[in-house]
Amino acid sequence: MTFHRRPSQSPVRQKHGATGRLHFAPGLFLDETAHTDNNACMSNQTKPDPVRSPLLDKAQAQGIRHGYFTRIGGVSGGIYQGLNIGTGSDDDQALVAENRARVAAWMGVPASHLLTAWQIHSPHVVIVSEPFAGERPKADAIVTDRPGVAIGASTADCGPVLFADAEARIIGAAHAGWKGAFTGVLENTILAMESLGARRENIVAVLGPSIGPENYEVGPEFVARFVEADTENIGYFAPSTDAGHAMFDLNRYTIDRLAKAGVTAEGLGRCTYAEEDLFYSYRRTTHRKELDYGRQISAIVLERE
Repeated sequence: MTFHRRPSQSPVRQKHGATGRLHFAPGLFLDETAHTDNNACMSNQTKPDPVRSPLLDKAQAQGIRHGYFTRIGGVSGGIYQGLNIGTGSDDDQALVAENRARVAAWMGVPASHLLTAWQIHSPHVVIVSEPFAGERPKADAIVTDRPGVAIGASTADCGPVLFADAEARIIGAAHAGWKGAFTGVLENTILAMESLGARRENIVAVLGPSIGPENYEVGPEFVARFVEADTENIGYFAPSTDAGHAMFDLNRYTIDRLAKAGVTAEGLGRCTYAEEDLFYSYRRTTHRKELDYGRQISAIVLERE
């Protein structure tokens, strides 16, 4: 088993089983501002403005709140302009802390109760019941059944997936880049939720903003790794204009793995590379030879009854 319980400090949609096309959510929205030009908008808006999933919004009746946060509403400047929550970035950590506090406030929890793991592109999941004691666990997904603990995934092209079983009131948040998705972080998140009493047929999982297939070029060794694992994986690659390379559809790969695992899965269809005004992107930063990059957060919480 590849998940563990974190020790306490004290004593357009696919139904499960479906495969094939990627379905994107109709009517996904920002709270106030959608696509605009940008730094002026971000500096003028003092509150976070996350994208939300209509599918997950249905769980609000059961007290489940979520948001796929953008760059809007933060205090960082320069290449980190906006709501950079990346504790691993070289941004001023006082600004990062303020940004995280703003996210936490939007989620309705103290800053200490907004939890993100030390992400290592792994299949590992941690189950939490309260804020971390000491160093954050090295894992790529967090699961909880405790109200008032917001859990999140930090990303800058990788896929943030938020999970909810509204009936059982069990939630999860996974950081699913190609390596995590390939090695099983999505399936392990579902298993961890089941260990707390969730039923996979009741779980909804929504992939948030991540790099789109038009901007994710990979080399032949990358394609070979996927095809060696499953010959049908060739369907997630399209020819690139660069000979010998291919364009990878991480979004569809992620959605299909979730659907095959037996949950209802959906993607928001937002590209972090293309939408610079709203999202940080590791690959965009790399192409520009910038020294560092910010991270956005996607988070979910069980509100207190």
